Parts: sequence; C-alpha cells; structure tokens
Amino acid sequence: MPPQGQRDVPPLLARLVDDAALFPPGNAPMPDAIRLHLDGRTNNRSDLVGLFLCPASRLPELITDLIKVKPPRPVELSLVIDTGLGGVPKALSIVESRAELLALRMVEMPAPSDVDEVWLERVSEFVPEDVIRVIEPRRGGAGWLDGLRRVIEHGSWPKIRCGGVSQQNFPSVTEVADFLGVINEGNASFKATAGLHNAVRHVDEETGFTHHGFLNLLIATARLIAGGVGPGVHEALETTDGKALATEAQHLSEDEQLAVRSMFASYGSCSLTDPVNDLEELGLL
Repeated sequence: MPPQGQRDVPPLLARLVDDAALFPPGNAPMPDAIRLHLDGRTNNRSDLVGLFLCPASRLPELITDLIKVKPPRPVELSLVIDTGLGGVPKALSIVESRAELLALRMVEMPAPSDVDEVWLERVSEFVPEDVIRVIEPRRGGAGWLDGLRRVIEHGSWPKIRCGGVSQQNFPSVTEVADFLGVINEGNASFKATAGLHNAVRHVDEETGFTHHGFLNLLIATARLIAGGVGPGVHEALETTDGKALATEAQHLSEDEQLAVRSMFASYGSCSLTDPVNDLEELGLL
C-alpha cells in the first residue's frame, strides 16, 4: 500500500516488505513467525515492515498462537488463498470474528489460466471493497499480458512471481519489463513475491539461480514512470551495481519516490532482516 507519514525510512522504502516468513524457502514455524513479526513492528526499522502473510488454510493455527501472545494491536493481515475461491467466504468470516487479533488489509490469490470475467466477478462478490484484491495470472504464453490487463480493469492489483524452487519460476528481464509496461499503461499498482531476497540482482551460489533485486525493481519502476518502457528499464533490471542503484534512489525526489510506490506497492519476503541488512550496507537506511 502506498506509504503515508512514515518517519524512520524514506518514502521509497516505507512499508515495502510484507512478511512472508511462513512461506518457502523460510517455512518458519507459526510461533516463530509471529514473534519475529511482532518484534519487527516495534524495532527501529519498523516502518519498513508491511503486512503479515498467512495462507487461508493456516488461519486457525495463526489465531491460536495470537491468542497466546495477545498482541497489543491487531496484526495487519494479507490472506493468501490456498483453498480455492470457494473457500474465501469462510476464511473472511473467521478473520472478521477475530477483529481484536487480525485486521484484514489484503487478499491474494492465483488466477485460473484464462482469467475470465466470470471468475473476476466472483472475486469481487467475495472480497469486501475496503480490502485490496491481489491476483496472480499465470506467467508466460500469449495470454499472460492480456490477463494482467483484465485484472487491472477489474480494479485488482496484479502480482508478479520473481522466483521459486526451479529456474522456470524466475521471469526473464524482458518478462519483468513487459509486466511493468502493462502496469504503467493501466495506471495501476502491483505486488511482487518470491525470489526477491536481496536488494540487488545476484546469482545464488547454492542454486545457481539469478535472483532479481527489489532495488532493481524500484529503480526500473522509477525509470518507467519518467520515460516509458525502454533500454533504461532493462538496464535497471539487469545491473548488479548496487552502489549505482542506491545513488539513483537517493536522488529521487519525495514526489518521485511516492510515485514509484503508488505503482510498486510491496513485495513478500521470508526474511525481514536480509532487506534491512542490504539497505543499511547500501546507505539507504
């Protein structure tokens, strides 16, 4: 969600990192995930932290553990639907019945392969208007970008998956640039997920996979807003020069930073410490 009023981090980074500790490759146990999230909400980098992501299938477990720790204020939740669209009403009812523990801000779900209008209308019927809908069309193929456009026209945020357990889960630079181009055309917001463990593009020594960097994605978005799709966007996504990316980020005006974040709203990370460490090392925090 677009940042507002944060003081400890620049607008470009405020509430950028949604907490995906429960998801691979972190797979944190629920008690640990909750403890680290609550700690992250109160430390000196708390303004970097966004929503807590939880699969719908694990809602009862989440609630049980939150009852034990009694958070001082409700946990801001993004509910990730892993039970199918038909399971959404029950999941939302469970969240609403625990308003002292949970504040639902977002619902995320994968789209069927064709992203048809009937399915999108059912999403609208199930998810309240004051909750952000995030939909992930299946990447690849001729219909992918058209699916993104239908999601935008429907008033939802598209999501791009930037990594995973196999090479096929990692989009190419061209695919990411194409995705950003559609978002920009539609004057929309988007969310990213998976693979963005670090600020700068790099090769993972254990897997050999080339990971996109979230700072690369921020700067690519800034260049896109300023000048449209072009070589500069691809260069921002491809570079491994963290210092150059950080310098460019530092020279963005406050209005430019807010414009970037109105488009690139947030991304999910299984670690809250890795992004902080990278940003501190680059001099951005």
